[in-house]
Amino acid sequence: MSHPVDIHVGRKLKQIRTLRRLSQTDVARKLALSFQQIQKYEIGSNRIAASRLFELAQILEVPPSYFFEGFHDNENAAPQKDPGMEIVSALAAIKDDEIKTRIVTFIEDVSGMTVAKRG
Repeated sequence: MSHPVDIHVGRKLKQIRTLRRLSQTDVARKLALSFQQIQKYEIGSNRIAASRLFELAQILEVPPSYFFEGFHDNENAAPQKDPGMEIVSALAAIKDDEIKTRIVTFIEDVSGMTVAKRG
């Protein structure tokens, strides 16, 4: 049975990886791991060591504390859908890349931040 903290950290990993538009393979390559290991981290079946969490934070450009944000808020609550992940899933379902880019640009403009680097 996975620990609730491991599950939460894994969900946060998946959320930021998806927002950064990186595949599990992209992240795995940067860590010299298999994509299956990233899958296991994301579902919480494998714990992420502190050193690995630090590396992930650097790769994903977030502070290590990001992975624990909201844990106490959700600790005793029934599992809820993550609105951010719902947006990411809906965006991923759009086939037209031009429309996706326009939506991302809109979200970045509204939020006042750049979610992904364009190059």
